[in-house]
Amino acid sequence: MSIRDVYIVDAVRTPIGKFGGALSSVRPDDLAAHVVKSLVGRSPQLDPARLDDVYFGDANGAGEDNRDVARMAVLLAGLPVSVPGVTVNRLCGSGLEAVIQAARAIALGDAHIAVAGGVESMSRAPWVMQKPERAFPAGHQQLWSTTLGWRMTNPRMPAEWTVALGEGAELIADRHALTREQQDAFALDSHRKAAEAWAKGLYEDEVVPYEGVDLVRDECIRESSTMEALARLKPAFREGGSVTAGNSSPLNDGAAALLLVDEEGLRATGREPLARIRTSAVTGIEPQLFGLGPVEAVRTALAKAGKGQRDLRVFELNEAFAAQSLGCLAEWPELDPAVVNPRGGAIALGHPLGASGARLAGAVAHQLAAAGSGVGLAALCIGVGQGLALVLER
Repeated sequence: MSIRDVYIVDAVRTPIGKFGGALSSVRPDDLAAHVVKSLVGRSPQLDPARLDDVYFGDANGAGEDNRDVARMAVLLAGLPVSVPGVTVNRLCGSGLEAVIQAARAIALGDAHIAVAGGVESMSRAPWVMQKPERAFPAGHQQLWSTTLGWRMTNPRMPAEWTVALGEGAELIADRHALTREQQDAFALDSHRKAAEAWAKGLYEDEVVPYEGVDLVRDECIRESSTMEALARLKPAFREGGSVTAGNSSPLNDGAAALLLVDEEGLRATGREPLARIRTSAVTGIEPQLFGLGPVEAVRTALAKAGKGQRDLRVFELNEAFAAQSLGCLAEWPELDPAVVNPRGGAIALGHPLGASGARLAGAVAHQLAAAGSGVGLAALCIGVGQGLALVLER
């Protein structure tokens, strides 16, 4: 059996909304349906019935995104009922995992055309509670927020594994001796690059605003921020620490989707591909050091592709925290920092968990298409200690 080439034909995403912001009134299944419908509509030659499957990442799944949000998106988008859908969860890597799984199906000949993406509404994530151990309990019951982080933690888990995500970032700052000033400068640069990219119209090819919502640009970009303003923020996770709300990614809402095809699918779309998918890799690490998860995943994915860090034209690295990103960069000495997140990263753009990996893959594909050639890479750290990376080429 021969392995087929897999191409990214198109990629779209919503503007990313802030927690409780412009997209907070929109259900996650509607966000997912919007990007699926928009994506398919941008290839008018493609018969939607030709879609073999729709893969969607979703990190929460506890609220309106429950019961297979990918299939719900297919139906809400008005696609033929013959189009199936599957939802995958690798926490922050869910959207990229969806892309990888769709690409794998096409490469193996199980599909010719697939949509892959991700969605998250952190604003609408519900509170949940466990069932009582006996009927008719008289006491109070605990509610758990499903927005972010550990919940209903298994007591058998070692305490050092289940620290808060922000404390994990503090541990990386300790390990790499990262100062507060370094982290704030990294965050400020993310906002600067994101604002400049929007001002230059660099996101016009991929962002599809949600109809009826007054949001055309990512909502968390603060182009007026300064080092002085960031320095006034208090540590958010550790007394005397260096990780703040200003040098961390925010809580967000959004969705993203990509159209993946083989050669037959390419003919069916009548489109020129943005990029070709080369290799991927996933790795594990101590859960509390989750932020360093991409280090080995990136090395492995590039080695599979026969490439090195110096070959990269663009590298979209998810900025969960400035400390996490700087810690990874410190372990890639051959990497040119100028190729990393040239249009801003998650600290400025936002990090809607299940959608972020798909956003990163789409951003790399669009940037490679704009450049005309080159090697690109998308990577994320993942809570509970994993890293995920995808190599693209044009």
